[in-house]
Amino acid sequence: MDIADIATQEFVEVDADQRLSKVRSIFERENPKGVIVTDDGDYSGVITQQQLLQSHIEDDTKAGAMVKSAPKIERNADVRDVARMLVEGDTKVAPVFEAGDLWGIIDADAILRAVLDNLDVLTVDQIYTDNVVSITEDTHLGRVINLLRENSVSRLPVVNEDGQLTGMVTTHDIVDVAVRNMDKATQGDRAGDIERILDLPVYDEMSSPVSTIDLEDSVKDAVEMMFEYDYAGLVVTPEYDDSLVAGILTKTDVLRALTYTEEEHMDVQITNVEVLDTITRDDIRQSIEQVAEKYQEMSVQHAHVRFHQHREKLRGTPLIQCQIRLRTTHGQVAGSGEGYGAESAFRVALDKLERNVVQMKGMRSDEEYKGQLLRKLNEL
Repeated sequence: MDIADIATQEFVEVDADQRLSKVRSIFERENPKGVIVTDDGDYSGVITQQQLLQSHIEDDTKAGAMVKSAPKIERNADVRDVARMLVEGDTKVAPVFEAGDLWGIIDADAILRAVLDNLDVLTVDQIYTDNVVSITEDTHLGRVINLLRENSVSRLPVVNEDGQLTGMVTTHDIVDVAVRNMDKATQGDRAGDIERILDLPVYDEMSSPVSTIDLEDSVKDAVEMMFEYDYAGLVVTPEYDDSLVAGILTKTDVLRALTYTEEEHMDVQITNVEVLDTITRDDIRQSIEQVAEKYQEMSVQHAHVRFHQHREKLRGTPLIQCQIRLRTTHGQVAGSGEGYGAESAFRVALDKLERNVVQMKGMRSDEEYKGQLLRKLNEL
């Protein structure tokens, strides 16, 4: 399936010098998938509604200041290749070109709708993300913001003191309460108002009840639920108890699953590949393979490496966070770390990943030993 079959030519184009107030009014009036920004007629990037919702930039700011990089998609590109480009570009919207000219726009939802009927061959447990960070109802919003940033995620499940799921908080919820309170405050009150916002317990702002999906459910059912309720992700629960958090399934997880390949080498997907400096995709793949090869019982089915660049710099080199997540025959395992430059961050994350692999192997050994012991006891 070519991307032209599902892309749309209904898009809005604005110049980089256009004011953000104009862009906001476009979203309010026309509700486009995204706005294409050009600079003197040349493609510059995109602005999405989510970006505007999550920012508190003044209306007089030029659109060019809000531009998000997005890959240029060829009109005859394959849907799977485009899914990979969106994931690696860390974007949900991208422009479509034909013979060098801007032709249209494609978004993640259009791809998922196009392949929806084929998603019933996958179950949630095959592609969801486990080891998610959860928070308690009394966690302050300041801490929530730090956790969202540190883990490069957009949502956190909320649990009570018994570990049972009671709610969900997203970046949209945080922005909503911040903007709501800022609009009420005068200029002189804002510093104190920010502190009051950060001290609020997440219980006051979380969404509840939470829609969940079982591990055994089909991915098709999950995506249909996301579309029905306009969710970007769902909490995953075990079939026997929908109050326990097993993980998270997002639209990005589904897009990523569309890109899985049966290649000779391990399939490695990199989000924000543009930050790579002194390290290449092959370097990353070989390093992960070396870790996997140390533990012959473990076969890696897919690897996802995500880079996130912070504003902080050291002698011109940006502070970067790296997260590595492996989907293996023994389950999921991850490692994360920070460093100045992509290579430094990757090496720290790789070291943490290897330690977690060793720990996972040790836990499996304990389980196998217990199983052997139980079998021997049953033979008595």
